[in-house]
Amino acid sequence: MKEKPINECPVPKGIIMVIGGHEDKGEIPDREITRQNNHPLDVLKSFRFLIKSNNPVLEIVTTASSEGDELFKEYVKGFNDVGIKNINRIHHEDRQTAINEGPTFIERINKADAVFFSGGDQLKLTYLYGGTEFLLHLKQRYIHHGLLIGGTSAGAMAMPTPMIYAGNKDVQQFSGEIRITTGLEFLKDVCIDTHFVDRGRFIRMAQVIVTNPTCIGIGIEEDTAMVIRNGIEGEVIGSGVVIIIQGHNIQNSNITEFGNKKKISIRGLDVDILSHGDSFIIPQTNPPHI
Repeated sequence: MKEKPINECPVPKGIIMVIGGHEDKGEIPDREITRQNNHPLDVLKSFRFLIKSNNPVLEIVTTASSEGDELFKEYVKGFNDVGIKNINRIHHEDRQTAINEGPTFIERINKADAVFFSGGDQLKLTYLYGGTEFLLHLKQRYIHHGLLIGGTSAGAMAMPTPMIYAGNKDVQQFSGEIRITTGLEFLKDVCIDTHFVDRGRFIRMAQVIVTNPTCIGIGIEEDTAMVIRNGIEGEVIGSGVVIIIQGHNIQNSNITEFGNKKKISIRGLDVDILSHGDSFIIPQTNPPHI
C-alpha cells in the first residue's frame, strides 16, 4: 500500500473567509439587476456569526485601497448593522511606517477577535506587510489563537500563495501574460481570484494552475464567499457561485511557449461549480517542510 505523506505543520485554530468582492454592505445596490436569491448583508452576517465573542473587536485593514477613508465608513456601517460595534482601522501608505508601527498594531491584534482586509490593490498588501512583525504576529494569532481573518476582492486574493497581481481579460488568453507572486501565505498551494464570474476571469486562473498543477484555483463570484476552517475545509456562502479549478489531470499545454503572443491551450482541467452550502476540501498533495 502506498504510504500517504504526513502533514506535520500545525492545524490553524483560526478561520479564513475569502469574499469575491461587492458583498452587500447594506447600501443601495449599484448594479441594475439585483440577484434574485440575494439576502441583505448575508456575507457580513456570516462573518459576525463566526466570531464567538458577544462584544467583538474588529480591525479593518484598508491599506490596499486608494479610497480608504470612504471605504472604512461603509464597512463601519455594514458591520454595525450586523452587530459589530468595536471597530478600528489599520492603514499604511509606505513600508517603513508599517515596519515602525508594528509593535503598536501587534498590541491591537492581541485584543482583536477578527481582522478584515478590504479591496484595492493586493500588491500593496504583500509589498507593505511582507516580512513584517505585524504579518508574523497576525499569522501566529490565526494559527494558535483562533483569530478570524476575512478578505474581500484584493484582500481575498492576497491571502494565499500564489497571488495574481496583473493580467486582465484583454491579455488572459495569451500564454504567460498573467503575473503572479508570493501572497501573504495564509493558505498554501491555493490561488484565489475574485469578481470571478462578473469579470470573466476563468482563463487567467487556468493559466495560474497550469504553471504548477499542484495549486488549486478558487474563483469566487461577487457577494459570495468561502469560509475555510482547519486550513483546508471550505464552505460556500452567499448569493453566487464558487468555481474550483484543478490541474492534477492536465495532459498537455503550451504554457512554456510564452513570449510570442500565442493563445493558451490546456487539456485535462477539472472544474467544479459550488453554491451556498456546498463544501470542498483543499487537497494536500504537497507535504509541508521546514
